[in-house]
Amino acid sequence: MGDVNQSVASDFILVGLFSHSGSRQLLFSLVAVMFVIGLLGNTVLLFLIRVDSRLHTPMYFLLSQLSLFDIGCPMVTIPKMASDFLRGEGATSYGGCAAQIFFLTLMGVAEGVLLVLMSYDRYVAVCQPLQYPVLMRRQVCLLMVGSSWVVGVLNASIQTSITLHFPYCASRIVDHFFCEVPALLKLSCADTSAYEMALSTSGVLILMLPLSLIATSYGHVLQAVLSMRSEEARHKAVTTCSSHITVVGLFYGAAVFMYMVPCAYHSPQQDNVVSLFYSLVTPTLNPLIYSLRNPEVWMALVKVLSRAGLRQMC
Repeated sequence: MGDVNQSVASDFILVGLFSHSGSRQLLFSLVAVMFVIGLLGNTVLLFLIRVDSRLHTPMYFLLSQLSLFDIGCPMVTIPKMASDFLRGEGATSYGGCAAQIFFLTLMGVAEGVLLVLMSYDRYVAVCQPLQYPVLMRRQVCLLMVGSSWVVGVLNASIQTSITLHFPYCASRIVDHFFCEVPALLKLSCADTSAYEMALSTSGVLILMLPLSLIATSYGHVLQAVLSMRSEEARHKAVTTCSSHITVVGLFYGAAVFMYMVPCAYHSPQQDNVVSLFYSLVTPTLNPLIYSLRNPEVWMALVKVLSRAGLRQMC
């Protein structure tokens, strides 16, 4: 009980993202610029989906939820990291550490579920277009989004409570730029091997099951695309689906390394790079992937800008 009380009372010390690098100012500037670009990109995409009636479709409704996750995930880690860097200290409270673990796990798992649902949306659109208005009606879309949030909250609650239940009575220095489960487990003075094995096992289920469902959906989509006679229809289907496949590859590639590979095979430098990738790089690239390859988004942006220009002239 004394160890647990000590864990609750003491702060954790985050080493920081740039502690192992000599070009700290340059790297900090790059991260800050990427953070701003990602925040603006996802906010603009959310705004366009909101104001343009042509984007009021199930696909863009699900995409708006992805942008919401991609705004939230960097907001949990990057401002705190930037504040620590500028102040020259990385102390974080037990409650603050718990909040980071909870919200990052919530959004990470919810986004993984959402990517599966987005692949199902593309499967229905390409393989069953006549039934699309029924299978992807508004109530179904709301149920999809709600289920992703529920799964995320349940998983985050379990992982956060178990991780912070361990006593942290030795070193309080976390060799990471935010509180993450694998980094904290390395500091516990209790035996966490069983929990780490459970995390790796659950990681197989949480990551490989969605990947299998996505692969199945796109297997059917590929088969349908190859049988299309219209070159225009084939090009549109390939463009839309390839954007989603790219996002899936970026998200799951980092997640597989972080949560399916046992902690003993991670180095702190590798953890920092991979965590930065899925918590900042991927959320920044997602709106660019969808907007640069999507003429509907470009048309919506041009429409909004032209309206703004006309108002200024008046």
